[in-house]
Formats: sequence, C-alpha cells, structure tokens
Amino acid sequence: MPVELDLNDSLFQRQMVGLEKNEGTALLKTLRKLMQLEWQAVYQDSGLNWEAIQSKTDDDGERVYSLRVTQKCRAVVQRRGNRMVFQGLYPDHDSAY
Repeated sequence: MPVELDLNDSLFQRQMVGLEKNEGTALLKTLRKLMQLEWQAVYQDSGLNWEAIQSKTDDDGERVYSLRVTQKCRAVVQRRGNRMVFQGLYPDHDSAY
C-alpha cells in the first residue's frame, strides 16, 4: 500500500506556498514520487535521504524525521500509521535539525 500524504499542517502550507516556482515544482515532483512508494522504499531511497532527527520530538515525545524534498530543501515529517505528516519545510538543510 503506497504512502498517504498529510499536507494539512498550517506551517507547512505557508512555507509551501512561499516557495519559488522552481522549488515548488520540485516539491510537487517529490510528493508525486512519495505517493507511489511503499514505506520500505521511502526508507531505502537514497534521493529522499530519510533520517531521524535525534534532537527533536513532537509534543507527545514521538520521533520526527527529515527527508530531502528538493535540491535545497528538507521537510520535517512524522509517520502516523500509513500517513506521512508534513510539519515544515527548511531551505537550509541544517535548520531542519
């Protein structure tokens, strides 16, 4: 079963609509790719570079992750069941951590 995307976080939405056109197009391409992948493929895809963020958790103490969504930008996400919940976009890769 492919990954389901949850793009409803208001911070993520504000950041997404603020992207420059070329970055927005690259983000959409990555989102399309994610919708076709199973979770195991997400973990193994070297282009996405899925990584646990050791220094961050959510309000419930659950782990958060980062993945590369464009050449310049990483997203902070969580896995909740089969859903990938997007929480923010970070143009400077290091700021995601």
